[in-house]
Amino acid sequence: MSGGGVYRTCLRPLLFLLDAEPAHNLAIEVLGGLSRTSALLQSLQRFRPVDSPVTLFGVTFRNRIGLAAGLDKNGAALPAWDAMGFGFIEIGTVTAKPQPGNPKPRIFRLPDQQALINRLGFNNEGADAVANRLRHWQETGRWPQSPVGINIGKSKITELKDATSDYLHSFRRLQRFADYVVLNVSSPNTPGLRSLQESESLRQLLDGIQHENRGQKPLVLKVAPDVSAETIDAIISACVEYQVAAIIATNTTIDHTSIPEDCNQEGGLSGAPLGERSTALVRMIVSRCKIPVIGCGGIMDGASALAKMNAGASLLQLYTGLIYRGPGLLREVAAELSAQTW
Repeated sequence: MSGGGVYRTCLRPLLFLLDAEPAHNLAIEVLGGLSRTSALLQSLQRFRPVDSPVTLFGVTFRNRIGLAAGLDKNGAALPAWDAMGFGFIEIGTVTAKPQPGNPKPRIFRLPDQQALINRLGFNNEGADAVANRLRHWQETGRWPQSPVGINIGKSKITELKDATSDYLHSFRRLQRFADYVVLNVSSPNTPGLRSLQESESLRQLLDGIQHENRGQKPLVLKVAPDVSAETIDAIISACVEYQVAAIIATNTTIDHTSIPEDCNQEGGLSGAPLGERSTALVRMIVSRCKIPVIGCGGIMDGASALAKMNAGASLLQLYTGLIYRGPGLLREVAAELSAQTW
């Protein structure tokens, strides 16, 4: 039986006996344990696809398939994701201040819809602690061969008027470890955060970060799927002006009309119901600018990955698909892409 088959028939049923967040925490703990032992890391290489390098915005990716932010918020299992063969690994979202996030329960599975709803609220150890962990991976020789992106967001207790200084603290602490840095202004689970996508606020944030950055690291912006064409045009204009290297489309959606009412919870919806919406936004952005787009949202199999690429995505990211399909999804997507040329 393949590694993916073992996950779907054995491991997933066991994990799904637990509530979603304890299962997630257990998975990260196990992968973190594997990350500390070279012999155990080798067991994950069965999922690794053949390398197919691609270079974008000055970064060479092992392949086009990355790990999305949210799965490993604190960088606890970097060597494990690398051993699996992800083309790039994005950790976070990390905030300047450590924070517990929103009250539990805050992750909900919707198996019939192949979806998740979360209202985690940027629960993470904070930029200083994450920086110390990343330094540990470097000093112990376990730093990934694949590029590492670091996704940063605003601390909940920081007022919106002070958002730029909050992001700057995380940026200064973490940029040295990053191959690229992502500004998350699109999570629906931190009050007011999405207002940072508005033109004036976004330009102020980009101006502050790029002034500090001085072209040292590619800066990436992660956007919401719930934005109008006019807002996207304003976002693109700001990204062009401030030389943003790429746009991630998309974060989770607050539009829950695609799921049954009795399944509904407050929070961001991800997984299969998000697929078409996020792909449409990829297509819209690509049609309006030359900035590379990283497609994220609803990639559950090879076909949905291919749809993102056909819409114009340059790279892809997985999250909810991994919960339902396991790490075998990585090889499935890689196989689908290997028959195509972009």
